[in-house]
Amino acid sequence: MTEKPGYIRPKDAATLIIIDHHQGIPHVLMGRRHHRHAFMPGQYVFPGGRVDPTDSRVKIGRGYTPAVEAQLSRGPLAPASAARRRAFAIAAIRETYEEAGVFVARKALLEPDAPAQSPGRGFEAFAQKGLELDLEPFRFIARATTPPGNVRRFDTRFLATFADEIAATLPEGTGPSGELEDLKWLKITAAMESDDVPNITRHILRILQDRLLQDPNLNADVEVPFCASRSSR
Repeated sequence: MTEKPGYIRPKDAATLIIIDHHQGIPHVLMGRRHHRHAFMPGQYVFPGGRVDPTDSRVKIGRGYTPAVEAQLSRGPLAPASAARRRAFAIAAIRETYEEAGVFVARKALLEPDAPAQSPGRGFEAFAQKGLELDLEPFRFIARATTPPGNVRRFDTRFLATFADEIAATLPEGTGPSGELEDLKWLKITAAMESDDVPNITRHILRILQDRLLQDPNLNADVEVPFCASRSSR
């Protein structure tokens, strides 16, 4: 396929929506992107970022459910390999730690006195806490591409899990990269009404809200929306 001059191919990316039901009304974890960023500066977003080539080689404990595996296999340019599909959740976990200081994982099942080994590059802190990556609790909510004309374009898979899957958090209240500031748990309705939340993120929140109303545990094998956004706001 011949690409137009100046065309920027979207890079694979993944975002993690962490849902907290403990307050009765669903809240989601969001943080403000630093103003120095070229992409969505000063906006409140979910933790996430670009998929790294090494993410597909990271070791995991459990994989996706069959329903999520099937969902990620469908759609235009869907990854043909299971390793590439796993890389979305692995990237989302890594970025959530780096940006928010949140470890989404479970205790590793190790033999007594067995040394903890890092599952892969970027996950050394997980090994130090005796954690392994668990993709089974992840759900696929939506997919969206950044529109043409932006300096950076991403083909993003929006994944979700529940706050019960948080194994640990950094005491600083943010991640080592410092990319997200003012991390907070926001009601879904409040986030959708905020002018500091990008349009595409508000749209994803509406999709999430509708799905939670129909399926509170997000277990159903449903058709996942593919959003070709027209604006980066």
